[in-house]
Amino acid sequence: MKQHRLAAAIALVGLVLAGCDSQTSDVKLETPAQKASYGIGLNMGKSLAQEGMDDLDPNAVATGIEDAIGKKEQRLKDEELIEAFASLQKRAEERMTKMNEEASAAGKKFLEENGKRDGVTTTASGLQYEVVKKADGPQPKADDVVTVHYEGKLTDGTVFDSSIERGTPIDLPVGGVIPGWVEGLQLMHVGEKVKLYIPAELAYGAQSPSPAIPANSVLVFDLELIAIKDKAAQEQAAPEAAPAK
Repeated sequence: MKQHRLAAAIALVGLVLAGCDSQTSDVKLETPAQKASYGIGLNMGKSLAQEGMDDLDPNAVATGIEDAIGKKEQRLKDEELIEAFASLQKRAEERMTKMNEEASAAGKKFLEENGKRDGVTTTASGLQYEVVKKADGPQPKADDVVTVHYEGKLTDGTVFDSSIERGTPIDLPVGGVIPGWVEGLQLMHVGEKVKLYIPAELAYGAQSPSPAIPANSVLVFDLELIAIKDKAAQEQAAPEAAPAK
């Protein structure tokens, strides 16, 4: 996490806290502005806690904001503040490194044990798949568009995305998804249902796209290949679907 991002987060929390007395139970949450102010503080507090900075002193934050607004003399020199921010940044980076290492080790252990189960096949890339419902339909290629139903989970069973829950399958290009899906889809036949166990390096690795997916996570997908879209029909439909200029 960058230092300026850390500073901005702390400053925003301070803005929410500024002007409030120490008796937070007396704060009124009646008007839209008051409710929004509380929501901003709540969200920022959760964000800071996730970054491992749950020991920040809200009173000190509010004092800093009040001193700045009141144009009072700084109680700490700039050098002291820079040193303090650097310390928090270092601590956050160390915490993130530790979490990434732990997630990576847990993922490797999961895949090692999962790969021993009957019915689970491990490919040369490390992808694991298990056929739940076998079918003899055609297999898609990397340049195909397919219709699928899916549900994505973490190894602890936590669902982070599901077209099944939404009740609507999706169309997607085989070659335009995460590597684990690109490989897994091309192993499937239309009509099949499989479970994909995707190593982090074939999913999102250390760069998670969502807080719901921790970095270096092994992902588990229930995946149904419903259809391969007809290319000729797609090409004919493309001009009609193009937005008007």
